[in-house]
Amino acid sequence: MSALVLLGAYLLGGIPFGYLAGRLVAGVDLRQVGSGNLGATNAIRQLGWGWGAAVFGLDLLKGWAAVALAQRVGAGAGGWLPVAAGLAAVLGHSFTPFLGFKGGKGVATSAGVFLRLAPLATGLALLIFAAVMLSSRIVSLSSLTATTALPLLLLWRQPDEPLLQGFAVLLVLFIWIRHRANLRRLLRGQEPRLGGPRQGGA
Repeated sequence: MSALVLLGAYLLGGIPFGYLAGRLVAGVDLRQVGSGNLGATNAIRQLGWGWGAAVFGLDLLKGWAAVALAQRVGAGAGGWLPVAAGLAAVLGHSFTPFLGFKGGKGVATSAGVFLRLAPLATGLALLIFAAVMLSSRIVSLSSLTATTALPLLLLWRQPDEPLLQGFAVLLVLFIWIRHRANLRRLLRGQEPRLGGPRQGGA
């Protein structure tokens, strides 16, 4: 049963909402326009704020739903299965089997996973994202700052859950690796701001 749950979480995470929105709304493949990324930022730039927000919300929801499914099957919020299902959903999003194992960077889906596993700490991380975003208008900087803050917030709010804290650190490393091109542009001062001219960002 656990293997089926993890497979289901991976396939759920793999639903490419950015790709589907691009095709349905504008007849474009988001992998071929803008930054080439399937996440909400490229969707906002190519499809508008409304559809970009919808892509973000759906990508977040599939992470939340994967963990909720595992908790229901495992009869509780504890244990390894919800954490493993969350990881499977993020991997499904980033390496979707429906598009040749190429997908997004995992930020929204990770947020959905942790909203289910640790809602208070994740809510605080989202506030940090919003604050950095309002001041910088740089999505990658906001995402990396909020993601990096999450393990510290978990250590503060849920200090007796080492499995959850370790999972958060693992996802931080994964998301930083997925943002390595953004990091190079940030260091050069060339990362585009949302609403500004494009130079190939998130």
